[in-house]
Formats: sequence, structure tokens, C-alpha cells
Amino acid sequence: MEKKHMFLEPEREEIPVALRAPSISSLDEATASRHNLHVIADPEVREKASRRKFTADYKLRILKEAESCQHPGQRGALLRREGLYSSHLTTWWRQAERGTLQALSPRSRGPKAHKPNPFMKRVATLEKENQHLRHQLKQAETIIEVQKKISEILHGASEPKDGNKS
Repeated sequence: MEKKHMFLEPEREEIPVALRAPSISSLDEATASRHNLHVIADPEVREKASRRKFTADYKLRILKEAESCQHPGQRGALLRREGLYSSHLTTWWRQAERGTLQALSPRSRGPKAHKPNPFMKRVATLEKENQHLRHQLKQAETIIEVQKKISEILHGASEPKDGNKS
């Protein structure tokens, strides 16, 4: 079939779902089906590519299908049908050999978020309490010093001076 650079084309043969444009609304597809037309994929490259993520179940299913391929070319057909590369299978087989199911699940990219330390809240509370207690201690020491001075003044005033004795 010769590719035409048209957005809508009269129905000649069934176009695979994978080739249909995902950006077209269901209303447009309904209109196209009423007029016996199929939506052709938009040939423009997207501005920002999105990284595909595969679940562990999907990876295991594909690995089982790839292992069951007996005739030459079946594995290639599987890869083309799923839109995968042979390097995907190689990587997934290595991960499966390690026996880590977590290695098969997609990992988030970029810097890892730091888990908050569960003791930081307790430390902040204790530091605040410590500061409050230090303030109370300083007040108590000041009060004690004032009381000492008052006591010295009062004791000194109650004793007669040596020169006034008779």
C-alpha cells in the first residue's frame, strides 16, 4: 500500500490500531467510521519524547513468549509486534537470571528523594525544650543572686556598727 500524506483516507484495507493517531478524539474516529474513512497516524515527530515503562508482568510475559518461539523469525516478529528491541530481551533475561523481580519493574529516574529521618522531629522537640529549660535556669540563677544581695543588705542593716556601741 502506498502511503499518502493525508490525514483521512478512504477505506481500502484495515489499518492496524498501532498506526492510528492517539491524539485524535473519539468523535473524529466516529465521524470517520460513518464516512467509511480511517484515521492515519500523524507523521510528525513529537516535540518531547516520552520514555516507555514496562511492568514486571509485561516483561515476564514477553520473555515467556520469546522462549516459546521455535521457528526462525518468530522472535523478530514478536519484537516488531511489541515495538521492542533485542536489547530489551537481553536486559530482561539478565535481570530474570539474577532472580530479582524488583529489577524487572521500572525504576524512577533522577535524584532519589531523601527519606525524612524519623528522629528529626524528636530532636527538634528536645532542642526546643532544652532552650526553654536553659531560659528558666538563667531566671532562677538571677533570682537567687538577687535574694543573696537582699539578704546581705538586710543582715548588714540589722547589726549595729562598732562605733555606736555604748
